[in-house]
Amino acid sequence: MTATKYLLVLLAMLTTIMAQKELMVNITILHSATAEGAVCLDGSPPAYHLDRGYGTGLRSWIITIDGGGWCSSISDCHNRSNSVLGSSTKMLPPQVRFSGILHNDLRINPDFYNWNRVRVRYCDGSSFTGDVDDVDPDTKLYYRGARIFRAIMNDLSRKGMQTAENAILSGTSAGGLATILNCDKFKSLLPDDARVKCVADAGFFINAKTISGTSDIQDEYKRVVTLHGSAKNLPPSCTSIMEPSLCFFPRNVVPYVQTLLFIINSQYDLWQVEDTNVSNILVPEYLDPQRVWKNCKVHISNCTLSQRIIIQDFGVEFLKAFLGLTPSFTRGYFITSCYSHGQIQSARYWFSANSPRLLNKEV
Repeated sequence: MTATKYLLVLLAMLTTIMAQKELMVNITILHSATAEGAVCLDGSPPAYHLDRGYGTGLRSWIITIDGGGWCSSISDCHNRSNSVLGSSTKMLPPQVRFSGILHNDLRINPDFYNWNRVRVRYCDGSSFTGDVDDVDPDTKLYYRGARIFRAIMNDLSRKGMQTAENAILSGTSAGGLATILNCDKFKSLLPDDARVKCVADAGFFINAKTISGTSDIQDEYKRVVTLHGSAKNLPPSCTSIMEPSLCFFPRNVVPYVQTLLFIINSQYDLWQVEDTNVSNILVPEYLDPQRVWKNCKVHISNCTLSQRIIIQDFGVEFLKAFLGLTPSFTRGYFITSCYSHGQIQSARYWFSANSPRLLNKEV
């Protein structure tokens, strides 16, 4: 057998093994939440997936929040309301894969395998901060992200989280931002003696300019906060001293978070630099009409020298955002140089032989 054939066989075997380890968890549609107006963009009830803990993990909970960007205009939110990111009626099939930090296999997830593990679906477009009473008369859109967060947490409390000894709120991307923005609220819902922590994965978005020098992400956040009525649900310690939309940037909020917080991120975060499918911070698609960044977006090894310099400069700016934070015993950071976006729910990064390491500590 040639080396190539051997590698193909080995890859097939590994794929089969991983497939056998897949954990699929049924959806819970929270119909009761509609009574309090806690609904997705289209008015459908919110949803989550729960895999019950057992043994020593019976009174321990880990909740992860899905990501998926934001919607900042009526048309954007209307389009979103017809997708899985805006309607629970579109969340098909009714099962999702639990991997990484959510897996129930001791070998894959030794710290949390027998905890109560929850995956919260994201269907509001505001990182769970919106709350507008009025319903758009033309589009029938609901902006109720904050109510969704509260309703789901209350339902989980009724299912046992009110007696939790350990609880972790986590999330990836827009869910990572939601984790930071809702961290102290989460702690307030739990017993006073519970050990509570928050882990934000790929949610540290920085207020950087695009390659043309425009502040697109700052403008985006301003539209999100205005449309969704988010200001009243952002940390008042931040909104009292600056424009509310600036409190969507973790750099401005993290200093006021009282709960133990751990941030996992790449300084070359793929979404922020140049994601291929969505708008982003550094190289939004409209600024690349000639598609000179196309090959670079496919793989960083295809980037030209000048493009790599631009990306490296972004990484330096990203790190500066952390250097500006005051030292704290209640915060920790794990910053990699991986060209990726999101790590804790990925089998590739979570407790893997190839996981990024810092002083021999892995994600």
